Amino acid sequence: MSTQNLLVELFTEELPPKALKQLGETFAAALAESLVAQGLADASAAVTNFASPRRLGAHVAQVRARAADKPVSTRLMPVSVGLDAAGQPTPALLKRLAALGADAAAANSLRREGEGKNESLFYDSVAPGVALAEGLQKALEAAMAKLPIPKLMTYQLADGWSTVNFVRPVHGLVALHGTDVVPVSALGLEAGRVTQGHRFEAKRTAITLRDADSYVAQLRDEGAVIASFAGRRAEIVRQLQAAAAPLNLAPVDDDALLDEVTALVEQPNVLLGRFEETFLDVPQECLILTMKANQKYFPLLDAEGKLTNKFLIVSNIAPADVSAVIGGNERVVRPRLADAKFFFDQDRRTRLQSRVPGLAKVVYHNRLGTQGERVERVRAIARWVAERVGTDVELADRAALLAKADLLTEMVGEFPELQGIMGGYYARHDGEDERVAQAIADQYLVRRDETDAVSNLVSEVLQIADRMETLVGIWGIGLKPTGDKDPFALRRHALSIIKSFQLIGAMFADDKPGLRLSLDELIAHAVTVFPAGVLASNVAEEVKLFIYERNANQLTSVFGAETVAAVFANLPPLHEIVQRCRAVSDFAKLPEAPSLAAANKRVGNILRKAAGEVGAQADPARFVEDAENALFAALGEIAPQADAAFGAGDYTTSLQKLAALKAPVDVFFDSVMVNADDPGLRANRLALLNQLHRTMNRVADLSRLAA
Repeated sequence: MSTQNLLVELFTEELPPKALKQLGETFAAALAESLVAQGLADASAAVTNFASPRRLGAHVAQVRARAADKPVSTRLMPVSVGLDAAGQPTPALLKRLAALGADAAAANSLRREGEGKNESLFYDSVAPGVALAEGLQKALEAAMAKLPIPKLMTYQLADGWSTVNFVRPVHGLVALHGTDVVPVSALGLEAGRVTQGHRFEAKRTAITLRDADSYVAQLRDEGAVIASFAGRRAEIVRQLQAAAAPLNLAPVDDDALLDEVTALVEQPNVLLGRFEETFLDVPQECLILTMKANQKYFPLLDAEGKLTNKFLIVSNIAPADVSAVIGGNERVVRPRLADAKFFFDQDRRTRLQSRVPGLAKVVYHNRLGTQGERVERVRAIARWVAERVGTDVELADRAALLAKADLLTEMVGEFPELQGIMGGYYARHDGEDERVAQAIADQYLVRRDETDAVSNLVSEVLQIADRMETLVGIWGIGLKPTGDKDPFALRRHALSIIKSFQLIGAMFADDKPGLRLSLDELIAHAVTVFPAGVLASNVAEEVKLFIYERNANQLTSVFGAETVAAVFANLPPLHEIVQRCRAVSDFAKLPEAPSLAAANKRVGNILRKAAGEVGAQADPARFVEDAENALFAALGEIAPQADAAFGAGDYTTSLQKLAALKAPVDVFFDSVMVNADDPGLRANRLALLNQLHRTMNRVADLSRLAA
């Protein structure tokens, strides 16, 4: 059956920019999915999505005009019900055939399957393939229903009576199968071949599309529109880089901003703007944020990452004289920057410490009190943590005291995204210790993947205290994450605590006794800083398991499910988990590993099934088999070596020492009956296996590696 390419386009009013990319991708994917399901296209068909400020479109290759006919087999009823004693069709069978559109003669050609009482009658027929017009109508409706629309609009159609709901009013519908218009409709519109280009730059208002494949070229050449979201984004990146390169500068790297700007223009034209250098006295985070958030500009940074007084504008028009466009944008941004400077100057007139009492009037959560009460809880946790990691308790307390004070500043009131960052600037201005200022600035850091060392232990203490207070408090009042909903970012807080434990643990890698920070004790202490009766009774155990689950999920993609399951079986100290995972991963590569893992699993099963308490130490005087003595001797030699490596934190060596146990373990299980009839002999052999089990599972539960 011949095929042609299909194009569908909805021409709309300006679509919400932050949702446009996903709208375009979903529309094309859902449309193609429905066509494939109906047999009008193959699963391998190339699908291209289009999304611009005023259109959603999809191009699907090799679409059939009609789907192939499909054989259909319908089970009717048991033979005993459908045929009488003489083998003639019963009224029940004839009625069932009639419902399927078949006459009585069809009863003579029914297929029989099964035997005895299970033998049934089947009616074989052919279902005609769906025509493209019918199938595309269904696919179009399905695609529109699946769109992730942030908020529906209700608008009136041209008849003045009917109303419809969609993300934005739709003014045109195109559906072309090759050169032919497919007669479908949507939102009160009939499909055609006419679309529109750029509001101001198009050569003509209406563009009549020749066929499905000319869409991109005609929109570009006649309509001055780059229809592809990805293509338009790439063009913006190219122009940004081309404009910045001669100045030896670089545009700020921000994918979200790039996506949003791509959704705002149809034919990008990048221009260079400037502002007065005096504004650079304001922290660059403030200036960058106001330019990005309010004006959608791309600030330019020098080679050291410092903000310059230049920025790039992505315009949607390309006039012969661009000076008016540049001048207009420069005039618009100036008051924004002046506001930022005013806020910064005003805020510095009041010390952070003098703002702290005002936090008592700011509600944190109606069940957890005010920000002022929260600060006191964070201070109590921070002091406790600081004592255990060996940093200055007074500095940690000071950082916690001032951490939330910038919530009451003008700058953070205008730009909540600058919480913490501005507190750091104001703390330095007030003459606070640099470690305190840095801790305040770091407290809201989200992405810490590149961090591999602690530069300021006070920062880590404040982050642990802040995250743990949030986790215990929010979880304790029942606001746990559910599915993809996590409004208080508890998953992110858990990952931050894990990272801090890893970083602090690395600091004490050569001095294990120096790290006295236990997750169990930390959570238990955090629970005590809340008023009695506020938190659920089981919050400590649940928060602990939640943190370990987040860590396990995080590491599974790195080390594999079996390795992670082995390490997490006994919930080892949080800061040791990564090292243990590496050790187990290396152990699993040893040729002896599969056999030892299987033996470990066997030992575990035997010990679990043993009646009564199993002894901790075997008595060699009671051995009667050479294999018992050999295993006991091997354990006596290898266990101290493995334990010494374990005590030194060298988990890889500790596990690798176990490889020497393979031969005596194999011989033991080949030669020795553990569950002997003699109770004393059986108990002694179980005790020997208990010794083996303890030695093998100090780093991880190796039985989890068994196939």
